[in-house]
Amino acid sequence: MSGLFIWVRITSMMKKINIIGCGYIGKKIAQLLKAQNLNPACFVNSEKSKNKLSSMGFQAMQFDLDKNDLELDEKNKALFKNSTIAYLAPPQREGIADNRMAHVVSMLETLNSPPSKIILISTTGVYGDCKGEWIDEQQATVPQADRAHRRLSAEIQLIKYCEKVHSQYVVFRVPGIYAADKLPVKRITSGEPIVSAQDSGFTNRIHADDLSAFCVEALVEEVMPGIYNCCDGHPSTMNDYFMKVADAMKLPRPKEISLQQAQQELSSGMLSYLAESKRISNKKLLNNFKTRFKYPDLDAGLKLL
Repeated sequence: MSGLFIWVRITSMMKKINIIGCGYIGKKIAQLLKAQNLNPACFVNSEKSKNKLSSMGFQAMQFDLDKNDLELDEKNKALFKNSTIAYLAPPQREGIADNRMAHVVSMLETLNSPPSKIILISTTGVYGDCKGEWIDEQQATVPQADRAHRRLSAEIQLIKYCEKVHSQYVVFRVPGIYAADKLPVKRITSGEPIVSAQDSGFTNRIHADDLSAFCVEALVEEVMPGIYNCCDGHPSTMNDYFMKVADAMKLPRPKEISLQQAQQELSSGMLSYLAESKRISNKKLLNNFKTRFKYPDLDAGLKLL
């Protein structure tokens, strides 16, 4: 038994895992990996993030995704050889192509030993508006918002690279992420209205802890490569979401307005979300991963607040 323990420990220590863009979800993933005796290298954009991760006991490096060479020296570039990568960094704020992914791919192409696997967090926004229909991964990608175009650009670039160098890839298309410390409390308490139930389209979501758990399985286990919708499979309307969060936090429910009124009163960003309605199946995810949801629906996620 002791020999088996030593073998597992050595295997864990040998596995190289890099997290590119180690923000909110990245930190959760890093902590789960640490619990498995794995010490990921965390790449972040700001010195503040680097210092935070260092204080948490992680190996943290600062780099600039907006520069062609990422400002990485040869020692840090070598960390990506034969590694497993979680790519969590958002694209830049403008345009329809993800320039940051292009810079990372350019860096990876200089390696004589490519990564063995890359995990990408994308968005279900790449499907565009589906008129409230149930969809799966076979649904055509028709992004509407520029941010969704950038995410699809990242997917295409990553898949093309991985196929070229024969690396595995897992793309998680993720909807809204929530957690106890990631709820629209400010939005609810601001007095800003929401669209009435009858005018509200379907939205999908996943708890941050569940998303992190699926990412860790993809990083450390042998899973079927490909594209997965990573959501809890229990969509509801945006109206339902805000009302349930308000009730769970014991806050006054927001005022409701018609969709016609919303066109005049709500921000362009909120209107872009309201313009898309779809119900997303997660059957492929559940059929190919061992991880099971700790929070299988919104009610379970809000129960402990």
